[in-house]
Amino acid sequence: MKARSPGPDEGRKSFQGGVQTGTEAFEEGDFHALSPACARDAQYDDRRLVLRRKLLALGKLAVARAGELGLALEARGSLHSPSTFNAMKVERMWAYLCRTKAEKKRLRGELGADLAKDLDAAYRNAYLCAAVESDALEVSLRIHADGWYDGQNLANRVKAEGIAPWMQVLNALEGFRLRLADWKGEWICGALTKDKLAEFLKYWKPGEHALVVDQRFPAPPGARGEALSPEMPERMVGEMLRLVPLFRFSAWSGESDFLFRK
Repeated sequence: MKARSPGPDEGRKSFQGGVQTGTEAFEEGDFHALSPACARDAQYDDRRLVLRRKLLALGKLAVARAGELGLALEARGSLHSPSTFNAMKVERMWAYLCRTKAEKKRLRGELGADLAKDLDAAYRNAYLCAAVESDALEVSLRIHADGWYDGQNLANRVKAEGIAPWMQVLNALEGFRLRLADWKGEWICGALTKDKLAEFLKYWKPGEHALVVDQRFPAPPGARGEALSPEMPERMVGEMLRLVPLFRFSAWSGESDFLFRK
């Protein structure tokens, strides 16, 4: 069955057939628990657990709708307690949407045990992300430097097919921006040219730099009206679905194999 692409209003209705979809509005406490004053304080773990559950519910809804588009993903959540894994502070929380265990097994079989030993870590795969920080919300597609196989797959595909197909997928994502690791530069989706993307490719090296395509919704203290609206979680789901074509284009899979094809 040929997968369809998400429509412009995919995932944006809060109710379906009179039944709430499961997304829950963000609250002031969700942001406050991630603020510098609270990020290291374990007393806020319970409050951050509430946020973790909200994000996972949002992520699972996006997984279900991505499945309707023909893309199988699974959702995971980030830590809500200070630990050595987050430098003893929780400043950002998110839900990952990454390849399923079955797809990881297929990729592991291609890469071999040594190269694929850390594949289970979600950030070592290309993934879609819905995140909350103390002053912003974010929806993104991310390819970590350690997810070099997905980064190399994308680089190989662009080299084989030219920049134009990639540019078309990116320019359908108005409101998003392409970024390189934590560099200050950004490439605005919807206004990309071949020259601009050639500039990006000149600097981006899979395995050395992360690639990010993100959209951020500012939510500073005292001005969080949009972020706290009941519609925002569904809007984030809809924006994640808009990233599905880019995920399918970029990440290694049976339909987008530019790592091992001869």
